[in-house]
Amino acid sequence: MADLHAQLAILRAKIATMEQRTFQPATPRPSQPKITQALEDMLDGWSQAGEVETAFGKHFECERLYPAYRRHGNVDIGSLATLPTNHLSSLADEGFPQCNPGHWAFLDTETTGLAGGSGTYAFLVGVGRITSDGFRVKQFFMRDFSEEASMLDALTRHLADFEVLITYNGRAYDQPLLETRYRMSRTCPPFSKMAHLDLLFGARRLWKLCFDSCRLVELEYQILGVEREGDIPGSLIPYVYFEYVRMGHSPRLGPVFEHNTLDIVTLACLTAIVPRAFQSEGWDMLPARHPAEWVGLGRWLRQAGQLDQATRLFRKALTSGLADELTWRTMWDLAGLERKLEKPDSALALYAELAGADNPFRPAACEELAKHYEHKERNPAMAMEFVLIAMEVEVNPGLVKRKARLEAKMHKPRSLRLL
Repeated sequence: MADLHAQLAILRAKIATMEQRTFQPATPRPSQPKITQALEDMLDGWSQAGEVETAFGKHFECERLYPAYRRHGNVDIGSLATLPTNHLSSLADEGFPQCNPGHWAFLDTETTGLAGGSGTYAFLVGVGRITSDGFRVKQFFMRDFSEEASMLDALTRHLADFEVLITYNGRAYDQPLLETRYRMSRTCPPFSKMAHLDLLFGARRLWKLCFDSCRLVELEYQILGVEREGDIPGSLIPYVYFEYVRMGHSPRLGPVFEHNTLDIVTLACLTAIVPRAFQSEGWDMLPARHPAEWVGLGRWLRQAGQLDQATRLFRKALTSGLADELTWRTMWDLAGLERKLEKPDSALALYAELAGADNPFRPAACEELAKHYEHKERNPAMAMEFVLIAMEVEVNPGLVKRKARLEAKMHKPRSLRLL
């Protein structure tokens, strides 16, 4: 009992010490005019940066112009205005509107989290547009959560001028998130009146075999030749915003606006490149930055039923220096196409090449050769050789059954024919 009383006395002393401590009061949040002025000072390179008032309150807006004479990597900003009205048709569904590039809205958001859901806010929404004097990016920013309704109202009125919405992974993330925020604010989302093109799907078709990642920043470097300096990682952006909301200022908020702007400009420049690769009639005459692009286009054409064009692209890729793993897969796909096009000799040559080298498709190629020699050539001995080669790599029920059938054919006595 003495030990228990001693421990209680020590605990009481610690509690008394904690109660006697004095805490420094939290730094008060600056007044709204000071916050607005700090934002304007931080965004000195932006035009029309300032507070905007709507029927739902106030929020912050800014705009930046990339002049037509500038370049973003290897893309001329001024050339965006000359894109044809049907430029997006090759990546869009039937009935997609054909309109002037000035009616395309390039949208990207910065959010308080990456998981989505009703608890995630889009605190910064950027919208880029193509104009005769260059590329303009307008950004809508809520300085506090209470400004969301005003920001969304201004965004709705701004998007009313556009017919097409272009995003990068926006179909799965940006648009659903914004629609949730509109409904949480008890207002109608503006996206139902706009056709939506998510460029991520076309970019993946074209480059997923070329690069480890099809993230926008990766393609910006690999395709456009732009390497960002001092860019803030996307994973840190929510923390920077929370710091700003809590303290009323953040020296790291400026890079968030810059990050959002660069994402939108890169999206516009990639939009000038990706659809063009899918709309040419002379596919095999297109220039390629990487041989794997031919493979990506070939797979898309095969899926679209354009087998002759896909075959030519696969063959062009094989003669352009693919990596080994992609080479074997392309040879296998090309052999299947040759069979569908009723070119058995070309298919057999490819299967033979696959069967003669160590690669993941060797057993399957041997099995295809075994089928040919068993059923077409009526040569069970040759078919058995390929079955045995395949079984050295893997054994499956189909090979076991084929081996037994071939053995029966080889040991079956032949009837003598009269001359």
